[in-house]
Amino acid sequence: MIAIIDYGVGNLFSLKSSFAAIGEEAVVTSDAAVISQADRLILPGVGAFEDAAKKLSDSGMAEVVKREAQSGKPIMGICLGMQLLFEKSYEYGEHEGLGLIGGSVRPIADVIDKELKIPHIGWNRLIVKKQSPLFKYLSDGDCVYFVHSYYATDCEDAVTATAEYSAELTASVEKDNVYGCQFHPEKSGDVGLKILKAFCEI
Repeated sequence: MIAIIDYGVGNLFSLKSSFAAIGEEAVVTSDAAVISQADRLILPGVGAFEDAAKKLSDSGMAEVVKREAQSGKPIMGICLGMQLLFEKSYEYGEHEGLGLIGGSVRPIADVIDKELKIPHIGWNRLIVKKQSPLFKYLSDGDCVYFVHSYYATDCEDAVTATAEYSAELTASVEKDNVYGCQFHPEKSGDVGLKILKAFCEI
């Protein structure tokens, strides 16, 4: 069973529907007991880092996620949920993350061409940098759907794929049992479902 962590931020039910589409049981929950019983965890997130980090902490879910990660349980952060896995974010100030992956989150405006729109919205090809269990069903040239204004950096050892938006931006990361996707698998059609299926097999 997959637990989709509910801390007041994220498109939870589209994620649950995506797991249902691949025949996997998923529950949306903020119950630590349910989370501890789950085989795998999803940390979703949309919006601003500071607000999400505060809600994660205030709900008690930050400590639950850290504990479950330390136990070796597979965890996947999606979009802002991925960014929360890092040590800190520089989104409107400096804010502490969960620290499960080394690195920081910074504005894409610092590295992309000035004429490009922010946020980066749309379909981009995954550029695989390192083989990952998440990619077991993917083909060369597969595209996924992004919506973001910030990206993970200073995390070269953890990067498994990037995407081109005039600069190569971190698209996915992995450290031991902790995984992250800057893109939205639940909005990425068959390719996204293949990634969720692979996660369920880790």
